[in-house]
Amino acid sequence: EVQLVESGGGLVQPGGSLRLSCAASGFTFKDYPMSWVRQAPGKGLEWVSIISSGGHRTRYADSVKGRFTISRDNAKNTLHLQMNSLKPDGTAVYYCAKLENYYSDPSRAYRGQGTQVTVSS
Repeated sequence: EVQLVESGGGLVQPGGSLRLSCAASGFTFKDYPMSWVRQAPGKGLEWVSIISSGGHRTRYADSVKGRFTISRDNAKNTLHLQMNSLKPDGTAVYYCAKLENYYSDPSRAYRGQGTQVTVSS
């Protein structure tokens, strides 16, 4: 059974940083590209970042480019998202998602239960 368990969310002030993690199990993690998506209150899913199976290719939404960094540790079956210079519009539930290929639609991918990030002073 595929399982994705996110952690690391919380309350942070604008300009602050958080590091999200996603522990994956039930599939061969190193064979799949992964993604972070988020859902802000009252809004639809928004893809944030994508990383290839080997970790050598990444993509970012324009809204987070230069501030967020996606990474993965295939030896530990773990996905990360380092979020710096957080803004109030970053308030959302963040999900990690398992993609079928690098160009799959992350909003349609299997995802975990999510972790809440709140950016507020």
